[in-house]
Amino acid sequence: MIRTYSPEEIEKIRESSLLVGKTLAEVAKVIAPGVKTMELERVADAYIRSVGGVPGFKGYEGFPYALCISVNEMVVHGYPSEYELKEGDIVSVDCGVYKNGFHGDSAYTFAVGEVSEPVRRLMEDTKASLYEGIKQAVAGNRTGDIGWAIQQYTESRGYGVVRELCGHGVGEKLHDKPDVPNFGHRGCGTKLKANSVIAIEPMITLGKRHIGLQSNGWGIYTLDGQPAAHYEHDVLITKEGPDILSSFDEIEAVINSKH
Repeated sequence: MIRTYSPEEIEKIRESSLLVGKTLAEVAKVIAPGVKTMELERVADAYIRSVGGVPGFKGYEGFPYALCISVNEMVVHGYPSEYELKEGDIVSVDCGVYKNGFHGDSAYTFAVGEVSEPVRRLMEDTKASLYEGIKQAVAGNRTGDIGWAIQQYTESRGYGVVRELCGHGVGEKLHDKPDVPNFGHRGCGTKLKANSVIAIEPMITLGKRHIGLQSNGWGIYTLDGQPAAHYEHDVLITKEGPDILSSFDEIEAVINSKH
């Protein structure tokens, strides 16, 4: 069964989702060459707790951190570490906040200093593909409509679409039904229900789509070593159209203030 939510519950999911965006904005302030990714983890953990939330990822199925931090060829689920960010790196930061009984889950890929033109385009196109997918997130449509839109947008531009990982329902649970793949066929998959909430999160590679798993059982990387980008929004399904519960506004205000 797909979980649906009351208006009051939806506002609590929205609050948690918006707190993820605020957390990622705090992280954006400190992203720079020479900064260790573990410092991003500390900033996020402290901020989430300061606003009365709990890091939603920490302890989830044994994951030990508040953030998934994935640099360059790491696609998702990378561990924070002593690695120092370098000029030209890209870093996907995925974050969850749990507050008032509900989860928010969102991700953003950041450039460290100036990045190459192909990598900059990868980031822009991956983010654009997220919004192409969101356009299809309407009650009565199916998960395949979302996946088809993301796949068409990215593969037509020469990118790889990771198949083994997908978006998901979110709210009372961090990961709930339905699965929301980033590829698929129109009219196929699970039917989207009004007043349900899903996380849509394209994971797109500059090279081929094939991935490997690190020995820690979490980190996912591209087999060809090419970089990957990852963006994620929480979306409320309605009959009228998608209502994006999370926000990139604060993140992008910080990024723009650095230029």
